[in-house]
Amino acid sequence: MNSPAQRLRDLLQSPGILTMPGCHDAISAKLIERSGFEATFMSGFAVSAARLGLPDTGLISYAEMLDQGRAICDAVSIPVFGDGDTGFGNPINVKRTVRGYAAAGFACVMIEDQLAPKRCGHTHGKAVVGRDEALMRIQAAVDARQAGADILIMARTDARGTEGLDEAITRCRQFREIGADITFLEAPESEEEMRRYCTEVGGPKMANMIEFGRTPLLPPAQLAAIGYRIAVYPLTLLNVSILAMRDALEALRNGRAPSRLLNFEQLTSCVGFPEYCAEEARYKLTER
Repeated sequence: MNSPAQRLRDLLQSPGILTMPGCHDAISAKLIERSGFEATFMSGFAVSAARLGLPDTGLISYAEMLDQGRAICDAVSIPVFGDGDTGFGNPINVKRTVRGYAAAGFACVMIEDQLAPKRCGHTHGKAVVGRDEALMRIQAAVDARQAGADILIMARTDARGTEGLDEAITRCRQFREIGADITFLEAPESEEEMRRYCTEVGGPKMANMIEFGRTPLLPPAQLAAIGYRIAVYPLTLLNVSILAMRDALEALRNGRAPSRLLNFEQLTSCVGFPEYCAEEARYKLTER
């Protein structure tokens, strides 16, 4: 069976745009796969919120992200993109992060150029490292891949919000020259900026579709026409799950049953009881 990285390479060679909802735990990843999506993205924002109840401001550690990612990758057969933040340190840390994410089962790792502690790219207060340091991070990631880590490298820049679009595009072009498989220019603020990025930078590019964020929320077909190869929706499931939990809690607090509930059979099916019971039956002892 092909590795997760090879399955992702094959997807990137196929026609059309790859649409990826973001996951934050094993059950959200399983639901994504069961809904027919071909890949998913483990969002650092969503994992920090779900695992720690804290904002995406560099508070979550490499070990915590790796542990969450291993559970997610174990739960599904589709390729998983992993948010590797800044690589969690210097270039040697970047190489360790790439090797660790590959060993955990990720198909792709994202490394970005923010100044640590990093934060969500659509919030205020972020800063990026100088271009040379940004390139060094991606070089370290590519070196780890070339040394045997079977994983794709997605190079992200947040320079649009701090240094301007020209610098962000320059960084993406140079990331590609180094050997990044995919580039990700975070938070362009208009369709014109998105088109310019796609025109001036080669290779596969990812669009980050955050509801109510800084980037125009465009349908996948339009993103494909602009030149994007991947459309990610990193916070959609976290967003709607928070709303659903709030509504259910409000109903319970007021002495009512929540209005939308799975029945018990549907719930047990979602978490895998039927598969478990079928497997258990294979090893059931019979009386002799």
